[in-house]
Amino acid sequence: MHFGPWAVFFLVALESSGIPLPGETSLITAAVLAGSSQQGSVAEIIALAAAGAIVGDNIGFWVGRTFGLRLLLTHGAKIGLDEDRLRLGQYLFQRYGGAIVFFGRFVAVLRAFAAVLAGANKLSPLRFFLFNAAGGVTWACLFGLGGYFLGAEFHRIAGPFALAALALAVAGFILFSRYLRQHEARLIAQAKAALPGPLGLATQPGR
Repeated sequence: MHFGPWAVFFLVALESSGIPLPGETSLITAAVLAGSSQQGSVAEIIALAAAGAIVGDNIGFWVGRTFGLRLLLTHGAKIGLDEDRLRLGQYLFQRYGGAIVFFGRFVAVLRAFAAVLAGANKLSPLRFFLFNAAGGVTWACLFGLGGYFLGAEFHRIAGPFALAALALAVAGFILFSRYLRQHEARLIAQAKAALPGPLGLATQPGR
């Protein structure tokens, strides 16, 4: 399959909006082809990959912000997410959401769902846009230039890197989950103080 610049844009945008597709693989492949056989401009490939990441993430953010919280309020209790825990999720995204959005761009699973989660947890749109744009541009430059200058060898480097990033994310999630279980009552009290009022209308800095 030929991964032209616009194919990269659409694959990355769809992946970023929440549809698991090989966006990163398409970026690397297109960059490798640009470096080895001059099929396309690496600058154009990187620009369209970054644009796809930003556009797709903003679609995912809108979907999460429009429908995500409503679904969680309606059905969250069925999976243990009562209103207190949903408020805690919003509180944690208020504090750490920017980092989750930025670094999520480099982790396979989070890359597809971080924007939706950010929207559902009411992360400030401006804050989301800034961290999302920074993550998308950094990611596109790193993997685009890596594929262009290192060629097919970069596939062998990127694979272990992606697995290591995923392993670190899983380990971090497990440790963070244990921390939440141990300190849930205190954190929920902090969340209620920081985000008073109806859950769906909680006011956050920067909104």
